[in-house]
Amino acid sequence: MHLSMVLLALILACSLRLGWVGPIGGYSQRWRCALSLFLIPSLLLVVTVIAIVIMGPQGQMFWHQEGWLSYGFAISFVGIAIGLGLHLAWQGWLAVRQARQYPQLAIADHSGRLLDTPVVFSAQVGFWRPELVISQGMLDYLDESHLEAVLTHEQGHRHYHDTFWFFWLGWLRRLTFWLPQTEALWQELLLLREIRADQWAAQQVDKLILAESLIQVVKTPLLTSEEICAGFSCAAPSSRLEQRIDALLDESYYTASPALMPWMRLLTTLLPLAVVPFHH
Repeated sequence: MHLSMVLLALILACSLRLGWVGPIGGYSQRWRCALSLFLIPSLLLVVTVIAIVIMGPQGQMFWHQEGWLSYGFAISFVGIAIGLGLHLAWQGWLAVRQARQYPQLAIADHSGRLLDTPVVFSAQVGFWRPELVISQGMLDYLDESHLEAVLTHEQGHRHYHDTFWFFWLGWLRRLTFWLPQTEALWQELLLLREIRADQWAAQQVDKLILAESLIQVVKTPLLTSEEICAGFSCAAPSSRLEQRIDALLDESYYTASPALMPWMRLLTTLLPLAVVPFHH
């Protein structure tokens, strides 16, 4: 029965992912669709194996005798998930510790850390309360108005706690990389994350100046983790840059900011736990 639960969860997860045909609609619709299809299949698998671990290898559920095969698979999956989470947390902590070694600086109403490199770079680094890291190259390259637009964009990432939420999304991405459409949905979420920060910034600075800043800032060659780094200038495909500019200039594209997580839809992933009381 446990093995049947795993197979059913796999079939449902793959079916949901394969039903995604790509970005459709405005920002709110794309965000809800991408986040739901990224989270629900992955969490369904995670909750299923957790339910199996809770029930254990011994006992009987309905009329089926359980065994060690499915339980061993579940224990292995949970072990990999925990190990991967700890590894990502360690990497994130090292990045935060390194960022805190940079000298502090204050620019207008913004504070952060100065990275002494000619590379044009800015990002929020950390978890729930990330710190702004900006390079000397960025300060030298942009004038005051364009620099303010970039810093306000970075403040948008901090406002939405993007580094915290994308740490967990990145953990699920690596854990379930083998599911269909995982990488495509991840790239879609990264794009929508940047669009959301752009729109937040556009409420406080001139959107044309913000768009000009996007065009001026070149791709950075620095290798940064997008799970714990949310940056204006983090390396991105040219198509993502074009879509960000189009979204800034098209007022009809961004109608309203959706909820951070599709909570009601996520409740369906807890259904595997409903069978635990029937195991004895």
